[in-house]
Amino acid sequence: MFLVHYDKHILNAQVSIRAPCCKQWFDCSECHAEAETHPLARTTEMSFICKKCKKAFRKDMTVYEESDEYCPHCDNHYVIEAKTPQAAIRIEGEDARVDARLLKDERMKADHSRSLLTHDVSDRLG
Repeated sequence: MFLVHYDKHILNAQVSIRAPCCKQWFDCSECHAEAETHPLARTTEMSFICKKCKKAFRKDMTVYEESDEYCPHCDNHYVIEAKTPQAAIRIEGEDARVDARLLKDERMKADHSRSLLTHDVSDRLG
């Protein structure tokens, strides 16, 4: 079993990365810097765990290509623009790292049939 340090710096991290120096899993280099007292070691071969299919894979960073931006097991695109926490006034919910049902995945197409604003309700108004 392995320990994954869940990310609070990048909210939409698609993979966890194994630090070659301490053999622990982190979502970003900032999490490693907070949790460990040593600097993050550099390597040309990186180990990843996809957060979608939960399978591990390795990538040789010396021959990294555009097709390597996808998980080899489930085709999850893990090289995406990072979403970082922003100060905002909004409704409080559960911690998104524990229960992500309140987060909107912008890669998914919206289901407009479930919207209250798209239905014609003029015949129901008095």
